[in-house]
Amino acid sequence: MNTRGGAMTKALVALVVFAGLGLLGWRIYTKLNEARAPAGGQSGRGRRGSAAVAVETAPIRKATIRGIGRFTGSLSPRSLFVVAPKISGRLEKLVVDVGDPVKPGQLVAEMDDDEYAQQVEQARAELAVAEASVAECRSALGVAGRELERVKALRKMKVASEAEFDETQARHAVCDAKQRVALAEVTRREAALKAAEVRLSYTRIHVSWGNAGEPRVVGERFVDEGAMLRANDPIVSILDNSVVVALIDVIERDYPGVRPGQEAVIDTDAFPGRKFAGKIVRIAPLLKETSRQARVEIEIQNPERLLKPGMFVRVRIEFDRHENATVVPVAALARREGRQGVFLVDSGEMKARFVSITLGITEGELAEVLDPPLSGHVVTMGQHLLEDGARIRLPEETPPDAERNPKREKGGSPKGRHP
Repeated sequence: MNTRGGAMTKALVALVVFAGLGLLGWRIYTKLNEARAPAGGQSGRGRRGSAAVAVETAPIRKATIRGIGRFTGSLSPRSLFVVAPKISGRLEKLVVDVGDPVKPGQLVAEMDDDEYAQQVEQARAELAVAEASVAECRSALGVAGRELERVKALRKMKVASEAEFDETQARHAVCDAKQRVALAEVTRREAALKAAEVRLSYTRIHVSWGNAGEPRVVGERFVDEGAMLRANDPIVSILDNSVVVALIDVIERDYPGVRPGQEAVIDTDAFPGRKFAGKIVRIAPLLKETSRQARVEIEIQNPERLLKPGMFVRVRIEFDRHENATVVPVAALARREGRQGVFLVDSGEMKARFVSITLGITEGELAEVLDPPLSGHVVTMGQHLLEDGARIRLPEETPPDAERNPKREKGGSPKGRHP
C-alpha cells in the first residue's frame, strides 16, 4: 500500500514539473514575438512603409528626343561584274591587275589568236572563190542573153526553128539560175568571213558598261598569263566603288519605320570617330520567313574611296523625332501590379506617389512620357523599396532617428557634450 502511494506521488510531481516547463516555454515564445513586432503591431511591407526611405530624385524636363534604330551590315559596290572570254584558248597577255583603274572600252586581256586569224584568212579565200564564180556566171549569162536575142530575131524572120528557140531560151535560164546561186554563195561567204572576224575580235577582251561615267577599278584577278581558259571562265572583276551600298537586315518591328529617301549615319571600325552619310534607296517588299527580316539598301557617296566593299558597318536610322517632349530618366521607370510608371515626389508631404504612364520614344538614358502630363521630380534610386504613398527622405536631410539618438563619442557621452 505504501509502495503504491509513493509511485502516485512521484507521478504527480513529474506532471507538475512538465506543466511548469511548458508554461515557461510559452512565455519565452510570446516575449520573443513581442520583441520582433514593431510599434503599432504592423509587420512586413507595413513596417517598410512606416519608415522614410532614402531616395535620389531627378527633375522632369522638356527635351528633343529621337527614335533611333541601330543595325549592322556590310558594304558592297554599287556595281560589279566579271570579265570573261567568249571563246576558249590560252591567255596570252593580261594588261591590268588588282587595283588598276579601267575606262570604258579599255583592253584588259589578249587571247592566243593564231587559230582564229587562220579562220579569217580561210573565209576570205572562200569569199574570193565565190566572187570569181559570180563573175564567171555573169559572163555566161551575157553570152546566153545575146544568143537568145539573135535567135528571137531569126525566129521572127522564120529562119530559126521553134526547137532552136526553146533550147536557147533554156540555156539562158540555166545561166541566170547559176548566177543567182553564185551570188547567194558570195553572201554566205561574206557572213562566214564576218563570223570569223568576230571570233578573232574575241581574242582581244575589252571592258564596257552602260553608263560610261567615272573609271572603275579592278577588284580581283582570277587567272595568270598562260592559263588555258574555257568560254566564260573569269579573268578579273570590275567594280564601281565611287558609291558603296550598305546592306542591312531590318526586323519586323522596325520595318514600318524605314522609308526610301530616309537619312542614315554609318560608321566603321576602319575609321573610328568618323561618320558617313547615307540614304535609303531600296527596301525589300517582303520579309524572309526564316528570319522575319527584310533587306534594306543604303547608298553612300564615296568620292575619296575610303569605304571598301566587304567592310563591316554600323548604321543608325532616325525613325522619329519629338520636339519639346516630356522626358524622365530611364532609371526612374518602375512597375507595380503590372503597370509601368514612375514615383512622383510630393515635396510638401515628402512622400512618393506612383503614377502610371504611357511611354513614347526611349533614347539612351531618357524616356518620353506621352500621358499623363507630369512636372516636378521623380525618384531615380530607391524606388524598389517604395509603394504608393511611401514616406521618403532626400540624401541631404538628417534622419529623424539620428536626431533622437545622436552618436556617442568614446566613453559613452553624446557628441558635443562633456561628462
